[in-house]
Amino acid sequence: MRDAMRKEAAKREIKQERAARTRVEIMEAAITLFARRGILATTMAELAKAIRMTPGALYWHFPTKEDLLLAAIEELHERFLHEFKELLEQQRRLTARHQFEAFIGRTQQFLRYHREYGIFFGMVAAESAYMNDRVAEAIREKLGMYVAVLENIIRYGQNKTKEFRTDVDANVTAHAVFGGFMGALLHQNLFRESVAYDPSLSTLQQLTADGITTRR
Repeated sequence: MRDAMRKEAAKREIKQERAARTRVEIMEAAITLFARRGILATTMAELAKAIRMTPGALYWHFPTKEDLLLAAIEELHERFLHEFKELLEQQRRLTARHQFEAFIGRTQQFLRYHREYGIFFGMVAAESAYMNDRVAEAIREKLGMYVAVLENIIRYGQNKTKEFRTDVDANVTAHAVFGGFMGALLHQNLFRESVAYDPSLSTLQQLTADGITTRR
């Protein structure tokens, strides 16, 4: 009896692991398609075909496109946090400018190898703003967290280390910086045949950091 129960529990665990892997595979394919085509132009039927899955099986994992989008946003958020965990833990040992440059630099590095992640956020943010309140709110919540990190760094440089100008609003500046980098990513992707990724994003980083730094 106990052996049968253990075998049944093991089978359930294997099924759960397979289901979890399948969900991740679905989200990976969805992120790529949404980044390339946007929300409206991407259908669940096309997604099912792209991952060689029946529409019924896809709907079993994600009943609606909205459910899939929300899950993908959460998944990417967790990956982004994991990438920055070590940096955020040690950043207080750095000057404000070094914190600023480290955060932007790590973002640039992360998106260099996962460009579709940033484009996904940009595309979904643009489309959801007027068509899906739940998705728009989820995007605002996640992006708002990243903006808050930049805002805190800027305030630290203004109030503590005196490295940054005080004639700029920290919150507005953080939004402008993050929005600028998201826009730069989309722009560079459009001109990718003639504009290289690293020089383009590095130039924006330098201009931004110089622009908020106190002149001595």
